[in-house]
Amino acid sequence: MFRNAFRLIIFLAVAFFVRRVMQMIMAEFSKMAGEGKASQPPPPRQQVTGELKKDPVCGTFVAAGSSIKRTVNGEVIHFCSAECRDKYLVVKA
Repeated sequence: MFRNAFRLIIFLAVAFFVRRVMQMIMAEFSKMAGEGKASQPPPPRQQVTGELKKDPVCGTFVAAGSSIKRTVNGEVIHFCSAECRDKYLVVKA
C-alpha cells in the first residue's frame, strides 16, 4: 500500500517536472520566432453600436453604421460584405 502511494507521488512529481520543462522550452521557441518579425500593432477595433440590419443574401445581422449600403428602388439595403452586395445585385438584375 505504502509502495503504491509512493510510486504515485513520484509519478506526479516527474509529470509536473516534465510539463514545466516543456513549457519553458516552448516559451523560448516563441520568443525566438517572434524576434524576426516586425511587431505591428493590431488594427483598431471598430465601434459597433446602433441598430442591426439583416443582410438579405446570407442572413447575417450587421450594424447599420458599419454595413455596406446600397439603394435599390428607393430602399436602402444593408449588406455585411461586398460579396453579398454583388450577389444580391446579380440576382435582382
